Order: sequence, then C-alpha cells, then structure tokens
Amino acid sequence: MRNTASGETMKPKPPEKRSVPKPGWLGRPLPSDPAFSRTRSLLDDGHLHTVCREARCPNAGECFSRGTATFLILGDVCTRRCRFCAVTQGMPGKPDPDEPRRVAEAVVRMSLVYVVVTSVTRDDLADGGAGAFAATIRSVRSHRPSARIEVLIPDFQGDAAALRTVLEARPDVLNHNLETVARLYPEVRPEAIYGRSLELLRRTVSLAPGMPVKSGLMLGLGERPDEIEATLRDLLEAGCRILTMGQYLQPKRDCLPVARFIPPEEFNEWREVALKMGFARAACGPLVRSSYHAEEICMLEPSQA
Repeated sequence: MRNTASGETMKPKPPEKRSVPKPGWLGRPLPSDPAFSRTRSLLDDGHLHTVCREARCPNAGECFSRGTATFLILGDVCTRRCRFCAVTQGMPGKPDPDEPRRVAEAVVRMSLVYVVVTSVTRDDLADGGAGAFAATIRSVRSHRPSARIEVLIPDFQGDAAALRTVLEARPDVLNHNLETVARLYPEVRPEAIYGRSLELLRRTVSLAPGMPVKSGLMLGLGERPDEIEATLRDLLEAGCRILTMGQYLQPKRDCLPVARFIPPEEFNEWREVALKMGFARAACGPLVRSSYHAEEICMLEPSQA
C-alpha cells in the first residue's frame, strides 16, 4: 500500500480481534424495582464492594433485586492482570480491618441464608488475604450463625498455610475457579498456573475431608470440546464435585474478545456430560456464574458433594 501524499510504502495493519455479535438469549432487562435500589444503597452505606458491580456481572440487576450479592473483600483493586476480568488492576491499599464486621452487618440486614464471599487477588500480602477471609467467616458466623458461607478464593500463589487458614475458619463450601482450559492459561490468566489451581483443590479435599469443593469454567474463549472434557476430568481427579459453566462475556474493550457464543442447548449437553462423568451438581448455562443462585446448587449436605 502506498501513501499518495509522501510516496512511502505503508504496511497494512493486522486485522483486529473482534467479538462476534451478541445473541438474543444473553439479553437482560434493566433493573427498575425498589428492591434493587435498596440492596445497592445498603451496600453503599456499608462501604462494601461486590463482584457483581466491580466485575460487571450481567446478573447484577437480578441478584440485587432478589436482595443478594457476592461480597468482594480486600478492596476493589487486583494485583493480577487476567485478560477476562473487568476488576481494576494495579497496586491496592492496605486491607481494612473493620471490613469483616461491615460484611457481617450487611448479611444481617439483608437476611441472607447463604453468603458468598470472594476477593481480588492480593499477591502483595504475605498470606494472600487468607486472614481476611478467615476473619470475615468468623464475623458472619457470630452475627448470623444460621447462614451458610461459601468462599471463592484466589490461589494464594500455592501457599498451603494460607489455604489452611481459610479452611480452619470452617466455611461451608470452598470454591476456586479454574476458569479455562490449560492451553489458554498464558493468554487468559498469564499470572496463574493451571496445575497450581488443581493442587489447591486437592489440598482442600485432604485438609478438610467432607467439605464441598466447587469450581467454575468460562466457555467461549477458544477452547475445544476435547479440552473441556479433559478439564472436567482434571477437576474430578482433584476432588471437585460441584461445577459451574457459563458464557464468557467481554466486560471491557481491553479484555479478550469472545471467540464463540455457546447456545443454551449446548450448555445443557455439557451439564449432562458433567453429571455422567461424576459431578454431584452442575449448573451450566450462558448466564451461569460462580455465585449465581449459589444457594440452589450448594445447599446440600457435605456427604452429597
């Protein structure tokens, strides 16, 4: 290609990766009911973060309208640069020692029977934030003893002592998402390690026998069916028995584009595959997320998981 003004030869730009058009089954109505506003105000009053808002979850409107949310502790800035995530990336501030109390008070005000707590990844902290998880679990237990608690934890950089700290606080469900297949880790989760995440799940089974172990995958990043099946086998081998599978949606322009939108019927097929392979529970669908309707998939006795 020649620039007619200067006469210089110009190299054509490589084609940009673009997401394919979003199908209609992913549409969500805009929230307008009073319950949505009440939940949002309650969280704002408590100066609390949620993964619903920070990660731009498509189900935020529905969940807030149901009076529930997934608490995001340890701030709203993540030390990692996962290319699927909308959470702000950078160097976070010091943890707030009063945060566990505020989470517990919100749980009481929201009358939650099932509580999901997750965090940004804090590789800057010696324990990766494990102590904050434990303190939050204990605080919720003291304020609302009847509530069941699920924690969705980072990998703590493979620190077994950090994992033990969380498990000794006795959450009811331990969740750690694998997110994608091994081949895509360098592109999707460049600072995470596939085998390290599987080892965290194995250690959980060893350290807390009987505790339900849960993990989740995103589809639509370019994974192949044989890779999905291999990942499910890896999860089963690690002791995971509760599975979530949902559609990856590009939350920001600088995140990875969607390679493919998986139709609902294909998600139904994956659910059947997972159950036949040995998972006790499997929630699979375009809008399924780790904590979406978590109480419905995880309100089971530990012996069933």
